[in-house]
Amino acid sequence: MRDLPVSEITQAVKQLFIEANYTLPSDLQERMACAACREQNLLGKQVLNDLLENLEAAKTLQVPICQDTGMAVLFLRLGQEVHLTGGRLQDAVNEGVRQAYLEGNLRCSVVRDPLRRENTNDNTPAVLHLELTEGDQVELLAAPKGFGSENMSRIQMLPPSASLQEVVAFVRETVRLAGSNPCPPIVVGVGLGGDFELAALLAKKALCRPVSEPHPDPFYAELEASILEDLNQLDIGPQGFGGNTTALAVHIETYPTHIAGLPAAVNIGCHVTRHQRMVL
Repeated sequence: MRDLPVSEITQAVKQLFIEANYTLPSDLQERMACAACREQNLLGKQVLNDLLENLEAAKTLQVPICQDTGMAVLFLRLGQEVHLTGGRLQDAVNEGVRQAYLEGNLRCSVVRDPLRRENTNDNTPAVLHLELTEGDQVELLAAPKGFGSENMSRIQMLPPSASLQEVVAFVRETVRLAGSNPCPPIVVGVGLGGDFELAALLAKKALCRPVSEPHPDPFYAELEASILEDLNQLDIGPQGFGGNTTALAVHIETYPTHIAGLPAAVNIGCHVTRHQRMVL
């Protein structure tokens, strides 16, 4: 058994959310740079180059890469051999978020109640997804999620008889309806299986997979590539100005499901689909 003060989690959460808001994962930035080289639409190419310039400026100046610094989503994998000391995990996570957003000069965008919309003024509470695992380590994945893209996400309870083509059509229609709203080029997370809420969670987790890593199952890796090619023929393009770079990546995550259904969810990430990891 390993004792771990929750104060260490607070510090890790603070660091991760600041870093995630200042710096895009390198493989995603590289994917965008490659897209700028290949983009055939002149205006789309210029937009991509402007976005890349913005990323470099944010890194140099240590300022957020987007004005919407997101709702704080944290995936936390807790080893069963870890004994947390010094307080409650949820409190430690929220304290880390509070420090990150106030000390990191990040925009506080969370309201206390969905209908009585008073700002909490520190971007708490976080959305915490906790998973127990083997071992004595704690893995943290911070994913600040802007709502320009979140608002374009959809879920559909497809019948078990739904064909592969119908699943692909649902993803394509979601992206088509989103248009320029999620600040393309986008990353598309697809969750298939489980039940209503798990499909949505799978789609959110899919956004956090490095774009340099295709699905480990060749069937789904091929499907990801096929859907990506299809989406880039929609001519939405960078920031909606047209072109062949509507999406940078498509990631699919799956889970066993009931014989009577096929839950499908699409969570859209903007061109700054941010996430940072740390292991304690």
